Formats: sequence, C-alpha cells, structure tokens
Amino acid sequence: MFKKILIAEDHEMGSLSVQKTLEDLNVSDVDYVYYCDDALAKVQKSLREKKPYDLLITDLNYEEDHLRQKIKNGKELILKIKEEQPDLKVIVFSAEHKSGVIDSLFTDCKINGYVRKARNDSKELRKAIASVYVGENYLSLDLKQEVKKLNNYEFSTYDITLITLLSQGVLQKNIPTYLQNNNIKPNSLSSIEKRLNTLKEDLQITNNEQLIAFCKDLGII
Repeated sequence: MFKKILIAEDHEMGSLSVQKTLEDLNVSDVDYVYYCDDALAKVQKSLREKKPYDLLITDLNYEEDHLRQKIKNGKELILKIKEEQPDLKVIVFSAEHKSGVIDSLFTDCKINGYVRKARNDSKELRKAIASVYVGENYLSLDLKQEVKKLNNYEFSTYDITLITLLSQGVLQKNIPTYLQNNNIKPNSLSSIEKRLNTLKEDLQITNNEQLIAFCKDLGII
C-alpha cells in the first residue's frame, strides 16, 4: 500500500471522509492541507528532503477566503505538482459530475483516479486507492458510462470553438470574422452553418441555445 499520502481538501467533512478511509487501509504517513499553495509547497519540500509523496488526493474546487492563493483550483494544482513530480499518482475526490470535466482530468492532467463525493464515497475511495496502487486507473462504472457517452459525440476543437463563441453571445453570422482573424478553417458562413446543423441533428437538438446548454451540462465549454 502507499506509504506517504498528501490530502488537499478545503472542507473538514471531506477531509474526515478521506482520513477514515486511510485509517481503514492502515496508511499512517498522511499530511493534510486546506490550500492549493500549501499542497505545492509540501510536495516541493518532500522532494528537497528526498522523501516524496506516493499519492496526492485532491478536491477540484476550493472556496476563496481571506488568504489569497496563487493556485485557485485542483486542476491547476495537479498541473503544477506534475511539473515538480511527474510520476506522482493522483486521485481527484470531488463533487464535480460533468463528464467533460472528468475526461479532461484524465487526458490533460494524467490523473490516475476519480471519485465523486456522494453516498458510499468512502467505499469508492478505497477501491480507487487499491486500483491506483497496482497501476490501474480508476473511475466508477456510472461515471465511465457518462464519459463514454461524451466520447461517442466526438466534439472536435473546431466544434468547441463554434459553440463557445455562441455561448459568449457572438452572432452566428459574425463567427466567420473571428475564425478568419485567428486563421481557423473552414471559416465560411456556409461551413459554420453546416457543422452546427450536423451537430444538432446528431444530438437531436433543435436550436443553438439547446446546443449550448447541452455542452455546458457536459462541461466541455
């Protein structure tokens, strides 16, 4: 089992849940921090002392308070820590449920496990720690199905750009100007209309507002 674990969690109840899980697994060398900046400092200190952590368990969302932080959220924290210790195993323990956000954590941040805060999350967390310890990524079955559903839609970077512009209030007729100014192709109005119509047909959505709402629910914009 992992010997040295760092927990980054700004809510005491979440920290207690993780603490109970680690006690059940007989992990004794555990450090707890409530701020992302402190978590990065702990990792840096452990590397200087040549006593690195084996696992980081972090939340995604951190509430702001009177102490100003350079690192604002868990995703930023993971990327910063990976720069310092690329091989550190990471499990995200969060209430976030959007499949687009979860998928990006595995693809962009190279996390090893994701556990959603919910009923029976201690049980899921134990499974995740055990799986990651033996070199397997962990995602619960229900979340796997949601991420698979997302990947089945196969949104391209171009698609996400179009939908993001619409969500920002850019009129469809004005999108070609933005694409041309940023050297993004195809950038004709007919090409844009055709792609948006194809997306709406595939998703069985009737208008751009529903398309924007759907993508926000997935967490891809």
